[in-house]
Amino acid sequence: MRIILFGPPGAGKGTQAKLIQEKYGIPQLSTGEMFRAAIKNETDLGKRVKSIMESGELVPDQTVVDLVAETLIDPKYDNGYILDGFPRTIAQAEAFDRILEENGNELDTFISLEVEDDELIKRIMARGEGRSDDTPEKVKVRLEVYNNETAPVKNYYEQQGKLSIVNGLGSIDEIFERLTSLLDNL
Repeated sequence: MRIILFGPPGAGKGTQAKLIQEKYGIPQLSTGEMFRAAIKNETDLGKRVKSIMESGELVPDQTVVDLVAETLIDPKYDNGYILDGFPRTIAQAEAFDRILEENGNELDTFISLEVEDDELIKRIMARGEGRSDDTPEKVKVRLEVYNNETAPVKNYYEQQGKLSIVNGLGSIDEIFERLTSLLDNL
């Protein structure tokens, strides 16, 4: 299964992706985690994206696409994966379609976790990750960037007939139950 798990910051993508990974045995690929690791390890990429992420802006499309394409070469992704945090722009989605086509693959589903902004802000402020961009002001910037630049990706996949919408409110288990119900019927 090749799955994109989509939604705004704080929607629960990372939490749900880990649960899907455990249940279905397909690896999670989180661009956010890859970038945070690069920053922590002070790689060239990490140094380039640190200030961008701290300002709440998006990392340039080509940098993200290159990172994902390079990562997907690993044979552990041959039987599928869960993308969390990618694609975030139409340009990234189009580039990802080309990557899939070049590898003779296709996307099984694009799942959008739907959560209201007020709830997202509460979740982000409560999760205590200690990220420098987890302040109310910067969270609002991240949500604004998401709504302006990332949300249109949902329409892109809806036009392809790949969109599935899942209510992202409720307990972790309730949301996971909705997701597994959907995935079990693919």
